[in-house]
Parts: sequence; C-alpha cells; structure tokens
Amino acid sequence: MPQALDPDVGTALALWGLSAESCRFVAGRENRVYRVATPEGDFALRLRRPGYRQQDELQSELAWLAAMGRAGLQVPQPRPSRHGRLLERLGDGFVDLVDWLPGTAMGQSRVPLALPDAPAAFRALGAEMARLHAACDAWAPPHGFRRCPWDADGLLGEAPVWGRFWDNPTLPPVTRALLTQFRAQARDHLARAALDTGLIHADLVRENVLLDGPPHSPIIRMIDFDDGGFGYRLFDLATVLLKNLSEPDYPALRAALIAGYHSRRPLDLALLDLFLALRAATYVGWIVPRLHEEGGTARNARFIAQAQDLCGAWLNSASQS
Repeated sequence: MPQALDPDVGTALALWGLSAESCRFVAGRENRVYRVATPEGDFALRLRRPGYRQQDELQSELAWLAAMGRAGLQVPQPRPSRHGRLLERLGDGFVDLVDWLPGTAMGQSRVPLALPDAPAAFRALGAEMARLHAACDAWAPPHGFRRCPWDADGLLGEAPVWGRFWDNPTLPPVTRALLTQFRAQARDHLARAALDTGLIHADLVRENVLLDGPPHSPIIRMIDFDDGGFGYRLFDLATVLLKNLSEPDYPALRAALIAGYHSRRPLDLALLDLFLALRAATYVGWIVPRLHEEGGTARNARFIAQAQDLCGAWLNSASQS
C-alpha cells in the first residue's frame, strides 16, 4: 500500500508551483523525500528534518551542488522556488527541490552486489570521486559556507559528528577499552600525518551511487550530499570500501576503486586501513540515538562487531610498525 503523503507536501510543492497529483514518497531517514513527476522531468522534494542541519548548512549544500553541476559533475541540481529561493522554510524545518537523476543504485546495504561488471563500476566510481575532489578544490565557496567537519575533531574529538562511539552504552567493557585505545592512537597518527583534505561527500554508500550507460564504462551519478563536509579524502574511499568488505571479490573491487581514483588524481593510501577502522567506528556512535528504531539492536550489534574487528586489526598492525 502506498504511503500517505505528509500533510506538508502540498504546501511545499506549492512553493514551486507544483501539485501533489504526481508525487510519491520514496525515503524517510534524515529527510523525507518525495519523487515529483512533471512535464519538465522528475524532481526530488526534500522535507529536511527539523534540527538535523541548520539553515546555513542547508544553503551551503545547495550552493555546493550547483557549483559541482557547473563543473560538469552529475549531481542533483537545486531548483529555485517561485520566490527565487533554493531553500524555503516550512513549519519548524526547511524544504528544497532538486533534480531526480536517472540511473540505478549500485546496490543495497547487506545484499550481495549484482553488477554485470563490478570492477568497471568501481573504477568509474573511483575516477568520479577524484573528479569531485578536484572540482571542490577548484571552487571558492561563498562567504558563510558551513558544512560538518570530518576532520580529526569531527571523527575523534570530544563531540564527533556522529557521536562518541567509545561511549556507546551497549559496549562490553573489553570493547570499550579497545575503542578508547583506538581513539587515542588514531588521533596521534592523524596529528602526525600530512593528509589530503577538502570537501568530501562522506556517504558514498551503494544507495547513493547511481549507475547508467554501458556496464563496462558506466556513467556515475552521486546523490545525497546531506552529510558532506570538510574532511579527509581517504574517508570517501573508506566509506565505499567498508560497505563492500564482505564481497567475495573485495580485493579486486578495492584495486579497481583505487586505480580509477589514481587515473585522475594522486592520493597517498598509507593510512587507508586506518580510515576503514575510523569509518566503522563512526557507525557505533551514529546508532546510539537510533537504538529504539526497528532493527536498531541488530544494527548496533553488527556495527560494534565490525568496528571491533577493524579497530583491533589496525591497532595490532600499528604496534608492529
């Protein structure tokens, strides 16, 4: 049964001169997203979750998307409302309208990949990530631009972007001690390393990567920049790789992603395994306010197990180097 439209959808659509007759709900995690069909094409109406992002952060995201579109990247383009604004206030929150991009998601979380040529897709994704990073470096953000910080403090400081993973209340004492040790040693490594930083997508999971065109040379489109911000470029690669660790051909996919990236842009990979562990740890913090949600307990257990394995392996490796 189709999900009923949010009562604010009609009001939101009217801001863009649209109606709810051809609108359907498609996703509802941090934002509630609706697909709107119009004679001019399809759009994504996003009702932004009140309190999750501040107005200046949302406006910065839209300016960033517009700039990346001008640079030739295939990312959602924001559409101005009837009042000429890219972001409109709606009740206690905000709403925007962006292009609905064609293509098929690379896959679904925890479902085995079913791609006709997975290495080709990962090579293309690596190259497009490099293009994104280069375009971000070439762009001068406007005054007041603000996005979340995926830097050392944003990952390991007192108030990380996705929460204090070492304080997850369900951690067994041994795991808490391991993650606390990992946090301290990871901070030390990051402080001593000269790493490539800048604007990053920060959430290139399978659902946020759209594939189009021939399987052996696919077009890559990236969506959902909601968590994008300033951080380490290795964090973007680690996010992709973390979600594919269980694939039987993971070594080939990792090699293809890296080769694609290096075909466009250099990147020092010496700390890539550290960033895989860091990325796994972020989910242990992210799940804490969502433990009560359906499936939250099972997800929490998976996140903790993966972080324990990856952080423990990195600590062992670091102690031997």
